[in-house]
Amino acid sequence: MSVALKTAAADDVWITPLEALNPASPPRFQNDTIWPVFERLRREDPVHFTPESEFGPYWSVTRWEDILAVDTDHETFSSADGIALANLALRDAQDAAMRAMGREPNRRNSSSFISMDEPEHSVQRKAVSPTLAPSNIAAMSPVVRERAGAILDSLPIGQPFDWVDLVSKELTAMTLATLFDFPFEHRRKLTHWSDIFTNQPGHGPVESFEQKAREMVECFTAFEGLWKERVDAEPSIDLISMLINNPHTRDMPLLQYQGNVVLLIIGGNDTTRNTISGSIYNLNKFPAEYDKLRANPALIPSMVSETIRYQTPLAHMSRVATRDVEIGGKTIKAGDQVVMWYISGNRDENVVENPNAYIIDRERPRQHLSFGFGVHRCVGNRVAEMQLTIIWEEILKRFPRIEVIGEPVRSYSSFVHGFESMQVVIPARA
Repeated sequence: MSVALKTAAADDVWITPLEALNPASPPRFQNDTIWPVFERLRREDPVHFTPESEFGPYWSVTRWEDILAVDTDHETFSSADGIALANLALRDAQDAAMRAMGREPNRRNSSSFISMDEPEHSVQRKAVSPTLAPSNIAAMSPVVRERAGAILDSLPIGQPFDWVDLVSKELTAMTLATLFDFPFEHRRKLTHWSDIFTNQPGHGPVESFEQKAREMVECFTAFEGLWKERVDAEPSIDLISMLINNPHTRDMPLLQYQGNVVLLIIGGNDTTRNTISGSIYNLNKFPAEYDKLRANPALIPSMVSETIRYQTPLAHMSRVATRDVEIGGKTIKAGDQVVMWYISGNRDENVVENPNAYIIDRERPRQHLSFGFGVHRCVGNRVAEMQLTIIWEEILKRFPRIEVIGEPVRSYSSFVHGFESMQVVIPARA
């Protein structure tokens, strides 16, 4: 979108009646015109009610402190009805397509541990935690580094290519395949299935609800097969074996297992993949920061954290109030849907200094909301940071500069804040 069109879109935000603002509108995320919406809400209506939308009625919490209050109060704000806004009409159509395929609908995250309340949530979360523990991450790191190097060494020099496809998706697919012990030759199915779950027809790889249902069934069938292969095998450290060999999850219902598979695929894909892409994009938009990084590679961990804040790869999480509660002077009723806009909190001027600037050597770079807080804090955050750190250590060894050509194609989603494609050129090797 041109500067003139972005300016016009921003002007429109400030003259729209507050009650008519729908911050979850996917076109604004795809066009990168969402920022004035959240700026206005933080300033004028930080706890905002949208009475009518494609997602039904919902509250938006847009300031850092209010988001933190919701995220850390799991008794008042339940995850049991899902953790992301769902387009109601599209959800019903997807359910119908699933039934036509002979499968009961498995709404995204509806039966995974992230959409459970305590104590069930922690019991299931602990089942997969050993795979994502620091010792196992350390053991994985040399493999990730070797694969990252191979990816980068295969890239063309002096020719445009899609960074999202050849680097961000590929590294993520390799790591996910390792975590699941998924057949390595079919690793790209994992990132493809993530896109199938998170997109609606006409966007990403999804052409129709029928096609989406078929590919969801393909994913579930593949993972049911992996469960059957490993249920009586020697215990291993992969995520599926962890679920099988934990007494609390070994006999979980099939739909619950499928829900956990969906959660782990999406969670293992989107944060890493879109932060890898976002780092390239933002370093190009802020060339002085790119100069800092090249001059001082020790800034890589700080740059990774700043990118996770600035990009905010998952824009929101939602909860449902279990009781009447007051936030920011507004009364939220029991049963109301409450959306925590991490993407807005990460730009809160009252907490983050100069929040709209991308600064890779901030004093407190890990000060961000992107991984969430409380019992639902992202279980795989250290795996994401490990991958991002390694890929940039290997990039700086090889390439003096990676140049973004034009604007990327962004995701049509108010949940996944990411990139579908981004053309780049690497002028030369180091």
